[in-house]
Amino acid sequence: MNGMTVPGLVEAAATRHGERVFLTVDGTTRTYAQAREAAATMAGALAARGCRPGDRVAALLPNRVELVDLVLGCAWLGAVVVPLNTALHGRLLRHALGVCEPQFVYVDEELAGRVRELGCGGEVWVTGTRQAPAPWVVEALDPHPSRPGDTAAILFTSGTTGPSRGVRCPHAQFVWWGRNVADSLRLTADDTLYTCLPLFHTNALNTLAQAMTVGASVVVDRRFSASRHWARAAETGATCVYVLGAMVPMLLAQPPGPGDRAHGAWRGLGPGTPGALWETFRDRFGVTLVDGFGSTETNLVIGSVPEECRSGYMGTVRDGFEARVVEADLSDVPDGTPGELIVRTTREHALATGYVGEGAPEPGSWRRTGDRVVREPDGWFRFVDRVKDRIRRRGENISSYEVETALRAHPDVAEAAAFPVPSELAEDEVMVAVVPCAGRSLDPAEVARHCAGELPGFAVPRFVDVVGELPLTETGKVRKSLLRERGVTGGTWDRLRRSSAG
Repeated sequence: MNGMTVPGLVEAAATRHGERVFLTVDGTTRTYAQAREAAATMAGALAARGCRPGDRVAALLPNRVELVDLVLGCAWLGAVVVPLNTALHGRLLRHALGVCEPQFVYVDEELAGRVRELGCGGEVWVTGTRQAPAPWVVEALDPHPSRPGDTAAILFTSGTTGPSRGVRCPHAQFVWWGRNVADSLRLTADDTLYTCLPLFHTNALNTLAQAMTVGASVVVDRRFSASRHWARAAETGATCVYVLGAMVPMLLAQPPGPGDRAHGAWRGLGPGTPGALWETFRDRFGVTLVDGFGSTETNLVIGSVPEECRSGYMGTVRDGFEARVVEADLSDVPDGTPGELIVRTTREHALATGYVGEGAPEPGSWRRTGDRVVREPDGWFRFVDRVKDRIRRRGENISSYEVETALRAHPDVAEAAAFPVPSELAEDEVMVAVVPCAGRSLDPAEVARHCAGELPGFAVPRFVDVVGELPLTETGKVRKSLLRERGVTGGTWDRLRRSSAG
């Protein structure tokens, strides 16, 4: 069995760590040996329902054991799993099903109506019914002889800057993810990994690969709870936690208490952590957050380790990868200057093989990431913003990330998003949507005055919307495409209009 495939990873982990606990999810605990058996019997159940190697099986399932079994079972059979965001419905769900064109859809009982009302997506299997695959009544299958570059999963991008795209993720990409992040977090077989992130995205899926790489145990919860997060970390015996940048201020907003440090976690993966909050988080919770760059399309290209982190920085280029910072014409920019990050790898099949419906990139070619970053002279990389989030006003390039950082420094601002809207004078105007802290109110004029004290004049927002919440993806990323589409409304505060009126 090829060790650079998902079945190869499962088999190797079961051989080395057979009776060690691999997974606890949805009230079920599995050893490594049991996980291998579950993958093989799920493959048999899928085959009994007519699924064949190369078929696509979409899943609309929350974090539950059936989803883990489906992911591993599809890989064992040589089929392609397509985990879908459980928040999808209507037009967006139709779009995802139309992109991946699955032969089968495995759906949670509570969500089945969403798929049925669309009338598309292949044969539908519903959990808790006779339609669902029944691995306990079939024999285990031998693993399909998949190759490292064969597609194991189609994962959808978050759709923060436009329609979600289906990314073809090969078997070896998951193996490399497991190795790279396990090394970055310094994981061992003695670790317990705790995640409450959704298994339909790269972060949580690759937590499984990290655990299998070193023989660690992983606990998967259904969803994130800011009030219960550290209690769950303590209850599960976690030594490593997984959070997103958007979760960090939510955890810090909780009332301080003895539970803040009543756990065994001492490091965590925290991509996108606001630089201003990194030390505060470490000092309060005793957890060092390791940042990095790794998208659904790539791998852990840039990262750091717990013993060497920098507040506000993603890290340095990892072994086996290369990174450049470039202009739109792909010419390099000097160190210290923002530009688009492009990456490539010397590790075979460590990156995705492209988007569904499009051709595969040439092996070893540079990949555009759509992220604006700065590379410092010593090789450390700092995230600036998404290329599409860059705001250009009066000849100046403005980082939405830096505007948001300034806004979060306001004591009454819980969350903020900055984005461009059209200007009457061409180029862009700066608009922000801000969420007040619980029990607080925000005066848009005062928000603008605060920004004027933190930012250069050209970056001070012209338009301010005070909102109850920001539109988020299931992984906590702001859907700025929705904010841009809504733009300026009748209730938006306009700094120029108020100034002229005053």
